[in-house]
Amino acid sequence: MSDWLPETPRNLAFPTTAYVTLAGADWLASASPHPEDAHLRWAQRPTAPSVLPCGTAFDVINAPMLFGRRMVDRLWSAGPGSGPVAAHRGRILLFAAPGTAHRLPALLAWEEWGSAVPPLLCHGSGDAVTVPPLHPRPRAAGRGDVEALGDPASAAGSRWLVAPDVRDPWLPGPDILLWACVRAARSMLGADAETARPHRERAVQGLDAVLARG
Repeated sequence: MSDWLPETPRNLAFPTTAYVTLAGADWLASASPHPEDAHLRWAQRPTAPSVLPCGTAFDVINAPMLFGRRMVDRLWSAGPGSGPVAAHRGRILLFAAPGTAHRLPALLAWEEWGSAVPPLLCHGSGDAVTVPPLHPRPRAAGRGDVEALGDPASAAGSRWLVAPDVRDPWLPGPDILLWACVRAARSMLGADAETARPHRERAVQGLDAVLARG
């Protein structure tokens, strides 16, 4: 595999977070009941997405793109960081510790801010998810991330934001992801309030002007 999947990517064309290392591939393959089959498929088609079962090596929390990006921002700016993170078909996939998919919805149901969190898809034992290619297709010159994500020829809009790079990556549990959900929800409501404030002020000023003329 070393001829197509370098151990430590370090170049401008493929940043460290963009694709999976050999150790990261071993970890992803460990989710499959037949890891050697997963490695064989990747060796044959390294730029194709693949389907892996959840519940053993990892669970996956599947969030809307904007909310998921805010969760990742909070995890890295004010929290402990994240495990692997992928973008797939307009959604964010956060890889989490096994058991998180079962516990997180229950924690959100008890959380005061839980109603402000958009519906999340929690994939655990018995579920499977599509993960991005281990090695991304080279991007055409002049094409941006938005175009690449929306291009069916570009692995159906799949790519790694934080790719697996070690054999046993740290994965956030339900408590940490609950914290990230709450911080992301509060930040989105705060942004909405800031956006709405100038409109309210202009409306009040317009009403005052009408009353002054009357």
